[in-house]
Amino acid sequence: MSILELDGEHLTLEDVVAVARERRPVALAPAAWARVRRSREAVDRLLERGVVIYGVTTGFGHLRNIRISPEQASLLQHNLLQSHAVGVGPELSEEQVRAMMVARLNTLARGYSGVRPEVLQLLVEMLNRGVHPVVPAQGSLGASGDLAPLAHMALPMIGLGEAIVDGRRMPGAEALAAVGLEPLRLEAKEGLALINGTAFMAGLGALITYDAEVLVQTADIVGAMTLEALEGSAMPFDERLHRVRPHPRQMDCAAFLGQLVEGSELLSDPRNPSRVQDAYSLRCMPQVHGAVRDVVAYARWALEIELNSATDNPLIFWEEGDEEPTVLSGGNFHGELIALAMDYLAIGLTELANISERRLNRLLDPAENEGRYPPFLALEPGLHSGFMLVQYTAAALASENKVLAHPASVDTIPSSAGTEDHVSMGATAVRHAGMVLRNTQQVVAAELFAAAQAIDLRRQQAGRPLRLGRGTEAAYRVLRRHVPFLARDTVMAPWMERAYRLVAEGEILRAVREALRALPMKN
Repeated sequence: MSILELDGEHLTLEDVVAVARERRPVALAPAAWARVRRSREAVDRLLERGVVIYGVTTGFGHLRNIRISPEQASLLQHNLLQSHAVGVGPELSEEQVRAMMVARLNTLARGYSGVRPEVLQLLVEMLNRGVHPVVPAQGSLGASGDLAPLAHMALPMIGLGEAIVDGRRMPGAEALAAVGLEPLRLEAKEGLALINGTAFMAGLGALITYDAEVLVQTADIVGAMTLEALEGSAMPFDERLHRVRPHPRQMDCAAFLGQLVEGSELLSDPRNPSRVQDAYSLRCMPQVHGAVRDVVAYARWALEIELNSATDNPLIFWEEGDEEPTVLSGGNFHGELIALAMDYLAIGLTELANISERRLNRLLDPAENEGRYPPFLALEPGLHSGFMLVQYTAAALASENKVLAHPASVDTIPSSAGTEDHVSMGATAVRHAGMVLRNTQQVVAAELFAAAQAIDLRRQQAGRPLRLGRGTEAAYRVLRRHVPFLARDTVMAPWMERAYRLVAEGEILRAVREALRALPMKN
């Protein structure tokens, strides 16, 4: 696998995914090394002159007015990591930790943080050699950045905390030694630069947003299968309808849905339609799914800027031509933008689950599908309950989403004795968006599971294998390789899990893209 060269300016969601999930190796670009060295020279120069610098020659937060002697600068940074490592709750997965690490590394590569090259090199080596700090998920207020989780991430760099190497959990110093690395002794500014920023929010948000992009198109595919199962109409996808309400992603969604069902024999004959109009959950897919695409596109836009931003405080500026470096204290660590984007994403995905659950229910309820299928798609209703509880689970998850989608960003609790009097709660927004994402993947998978069952029943009723659309046929075949038609009641959970994996891991979308000749994802 090729090495990903980080320069602080061009990190994408796809890059974060490759590093986090595929262990793509990383290195710093030569230009980044040069910027980092100059930034460190600036810090050393300022220290020699006795300049007062927040977090370097002062305490932190409410303790900002307490002076720290140069002789204590290193101890100050080590104390900072230890005192701020107060995370609680479930531990982040390996891929989440790697996403956070590469996000922090790319931020430091901007060259405004004043750290030595050795700090960045150790992060590079930890990623490439598979040293994964143990990081609890809870404890960040999203300003001053993700202090608690990043402190846990940084502890093994100084030989403290815990890390996992090749599946084995061990103390931080042992973890480094296991791969031939040694702890650092931090110098002035370095502990603060490691923890004062948005890497938890940006790294995890990148993974969530990437998966949400996969999910929104997978929901299109699954919704199209349900449309076919219910003998719906493709007329609502007509380009002319969307041209006169020209929201770009609504138009993209309608075009995609049209491609998915192209050539289908299960759709309503436009010359002799089965009904005058389909229910909203079928005919309004472009309007609803397209709006969710807008939400996801905004999240990508926000996160790709954030991943390539300098987000700690203070920042060091020493541009070419400047006689002396300048230290600027500000608030680039504040996660409000990510908090709002992730809250917005959670709301959008909640709506995707809502409409998917309604289509699922329409497949199962004879009153809604006009008696086309037996109750709950069971061949012998009563003796067998069929897919009854599949809808229960989908309804439970859709309802849970409505609680999780309450915006975290509308809350704030002052901290550090009122010095940090407004915080973003962006880390909570990210965690909730991740939960909503997983719930919605499960709901869409439940619809997929039921839609395939209904399609098989429809074919049985017709006495021949009615042809699905170009895209939906590919999705159906993938599902049937893993999940069978159910002629009688059985333990449903394993089949639900298989359908979920196909949705969450993108296999459904990949198969359809291949069938449609690698249709590019529209953002």
